[in-house]
Amino acid sequence: MVTFEQIVTEIKARKYRPVYLFMGDEPYYIDELTDMLTETVLPEEERDFNQSILYGMETNVTAVITMARSYPMMSDHQLIVIKEAQNLSKIEELEVYVKNPLKSTILVLNYKGGSLDKRKKLYAEIDKMGAIFESKKIPEYKIPAFITSYILSKGLSIDQKSAQMLSDYLGNDLSKLTNEIAKLLIAIQPGQMRITADLIEENIGISKDFNNFELLNAIINKNIFKVNQIADYFEKNPKNNPMIMTMSVLFNFFSNLMICYWAKNKTEQGLATELGLRNPYQAKDYVIALKNYNAFKCMEIIGLLRIYDAKSKGVDNNSAPDGELLKELLYKITH
Repeated sequence: MVTFEQIVTEIKARKYRPVYLFMGDEPYYIDELTDMLTETVLPEEERDFNQSILYGMETNVTAVITMARSYPMMSDHQLIVIKEAQNLSKIEELEVYVKNPLKSTILVLNYKGGSLDKRKKLYAEIDKMGAIFESKKIPEYKIPAFITSYILSKGLSIDQKSAQMLSDYLGNDLSKLTNEIAKLLIAIQPGQMRITADLIEENIGISKDFNNFELLNAIINKNIFKVNQIADYFEKNPKNNPMIMTMSVLFNFFSNLMICYWAKNKTEQGLATELGLRNPYQAKDYVIALKNYNAFKCMEIIGLLRIYDAKSKGVDNNSAPDGELLKELLYKITH
């Protein structure tokens, strides 16, 4: 199995493998690599004759093998992409071809929503003769880092608050995230090198003052007036501020805070190391929270979050709307 970066480097260097298997639960990287191959392997004038895009549900193994064993027309390569390869019936029978692939054929299996059985001979043969990349979902707590890295790759920067705003609002759907970031890249003014909270508010509709980042900051610092302000705003704008997302943000923070109580070194540097954060600055909120919430209160808060998560899903709650439940929860957290 190889990494995303390794495959990208090889493609840019035009070092192609005869068979690729891109699989997993995160479609973004699968599509990125597939698109990169379709845009790189053949010049545009050769694609009509030597590039085939098939769908697993609409083809069969025999047809794929027959096509893969044919030679390109006036070109060094032919590219065959099987999209939704998870729907290709009897896919394991491709093993016959993969054992002895044609050097001029590049076969791409775009396998989404799961992984090819690693116990199958086909998996072992692709691993030996070609390249396998497994695209895994990025945990939500790592999404701000992904956003920062992605925007840096575009020659721009973004501050921590703005990255967290996008993460909280859009979740860990990378395709959705990159589409929304594309809007920001179009909207940014010439000469402007930074994605800001103002730009996000103007173009995506996330309030720069009333969002989960600001709510968590207010809770950490026990700014009860600000907590209540944001809770009121969330109640009036439930579609833009779903309770499930707020609960996730709070649960992630207080779960990490629970780890911090047992850390030997409770400085920013020490907590950053304990939590696997990129730099000590990211741990400053935990240092503040350790002073404002003792371990027993933290345990109580985690319990409250579980209770109110259940209530938001209708457990022991017949009528209270999310906005009312959130206000009740926030009061118990901060008092």
